[in-house]
Amino acid sequence: MSSRLRLTALLTAAAAFGAVGSASADPDGFGPFPPQNPATATNGVATMHGDSASSDTTPDAGPGTGAVTSSRTALASACPTVVIGSDGYPVTLCTTIFGQTPTVHLLDPRTGADLASLSLAKGNLFGGVYTYLDNGDDLVVVDGDDNLLRIGHHLRSDGDWSLTVDQSTSLASAVPAGDSVVGLSPGWDGKVWFATQGGVVGTVDTTTGTVRALALPAGEQVDNSISTVPGYTAVATDHALYLLTEAADGTPQIDWRAPYDRGPGRKPGQLSWGTGATPSFFGPGNGTEYVTITDNAAPHENLLVFDTTGAPGPAGSATPSTPVQVCATPVLTQYPQSGTEDAVIASGRSVFVTDTYGYPYPALPSGAPASVPSSASFQGGMTRVDVNADGDGCSVVWNSDVPSAALPRLSLGDDRIYTVTATGPMGLAGSDTFAGYHYAVVDPATGQELSSSLLGIGLLDNPLQMTGTTGPDGTLYQGTETGVVEVRAES
Repeated sequence: MSSRLRLTALLTAAAAFGAVGSASADPDGFGPFPPQNPATATNGVATMHGDSASSDTTPDAGPGTGAVTSSRTALASACPTVVIGSDGYPVTLCTTIFGQTPTVHLLDPRTGADLASLSLAKGNLFGGVYTYLDNGDDLVVVDGDDNLLRIGHHLRSDGDWSLTVDQSTSLASAVPAGDSVVGLSPGWDGKVWFATQGGVVGTVDTTTGTVRALALPAGEQVDNSISTVPGYTAVATDHALYLLTEAADGTPQIDWRAPYDRGPGRKPGQLSWGTGATPSFFGPGNGTEYVTITDNAAPHENLLVFDTTGAPGPAGSATPSTPVQVCATPVLTQYPQSGTEDAVIASGRSVFVTDTYGYPYPALPSGAPASVPSSASFQGGMTRVDVNADGDGCSVVWNSDVPSAALPRLSLGDDRIYTVTATGPMGLAGSDTFAGYHYAVVDPATGQELSSSLLGIGLLDNPLQMTGTTGPDGTLYQGTETGVVEVRAES
C-alpha cells in the first residue's frame, strides 16, 4: 500500500450506507509468525501490516462466519492505520478530510467512541500514513516538521483520557528540504529505521538523538512503508527492492539491490508508477527466510520472492551482494490485466495477492502520471502463490474472484482471511457512491468466500484498500474514508 500517494487520494472525497456461511477444511502450513520485534506491541496489532515484517497476519481470531453487528465511528477523516495497545485500547492515525490535518485518536474498545484526539504538524505528506505502536503502548510517528514522536495515551485524574507527545527526536538533519518521511519501522537494536519519499534511508537512536542516513540512487522514490526483521531492513522504491543492513556506527548499508519490471506506466487502480507493495518477510522456518513484493509488469504483475538466507548479514561486507531470486510468478491471471496497490499477505510458504486494478480512488496525487490505459473497471480478485517446498520456484495454488476492496488480513487464530468486499458500480472515480461494502470471510485454502454481511452503501463505508486490524477480543477495526467501522460477532 502506498503512503502519501494513497492518502492524497483518500482525502479528496468527503454519503450514506445478510450472511451466508459454509464450511471447509482447515488449511495447513501457514505460519510461523515473523519474530516478535522487541520494540513493538504484540504481533498482529503493532503496525498497519500487523508486525514489523509486514506479514499482514494476526494471531487473533476474527468475528467469524456467523452473524455480526457493525458500528461506525465517524471522524470526518480517512483512517489508514489502527493499532491496539496491551490495555486493549485502539489507537488510529487519521487525516481530516477538511484541512488535511494528521490526527491521532484513542477509541473506546467497547463502543468505538472517540475518547481523545491529538492533531500533529502537517507537512507536504499530510503527516504520512505509516506508524507503529511500541512496547510501551506509545504511537511512534513522524510529523510534518520531521520530528519522530512517541505519543502516549493517559487516563487523567478526572477520569478522561488524553494523548500527549512523550518524546520528540528531530530527523531534520537527514531529511532534505521538500522531502518527508514515508516508511517507519524499528530495528532489533533499539534504533528506529525510516525512509523518505526522496530515497533517503536512515536510522535514529532516540536516546542520543543520533541520526545516520544513506541516499539511495537518484531518481528513485519510496511510496510504501519499510519492513524490519533481525538484521535486515527491506525498502522498495519505484524501481527496485533493497535489502539493507546496518554498519557498526548505525549507518544503513545496501546488502543487495533487485531491480524489477515497473511496466509501461502507472496502472489504473494504482497511485504510483512502480510496486504498490510494502516488502513482506515470511518463511516456513523462522518467518524471515524470504522477502517479497509485486512488480508492475504488464499485462499481469508478478509476485517476486527473494531468499534472504544467503545475505552477508549485519556483520558482513559493505559490498553489495547478489540477490537470490526464488521466483517471478504472474498473478491474477484470471483477468486480462492485473495490478495492485496493496501489500501482500505472507505466511509460511504462502503469499496472497489482491487485485486493485481499476479501483476508483476519488482522485490522483499531485504529479501522478497518466495511467496506462487511461481507465478500467474494478474487478477485484485474489491469488494464492506457494513457494515450493525445496525453495526453488513458486506455484499458483488458486485464483479467486472475491472483489476485495480492502487489504485483507490472515488470521492464524481461526485460519480465515478477513476483508471488505465491494459490489455494484465501481468503474470510474466517483461511481462508488452506490457501491455496497460487505464484511467478508475467505477460506485461505481454497479462495472461496465463506460469508458476507452488508456494512453499508456509499462513501461512509468505503475502505479504499486500507487494511483492517483484529483485536484480541475478535473485533475487526476497519479504517474507511470517513472514520472506522467496528465489526463484532453477534452475541
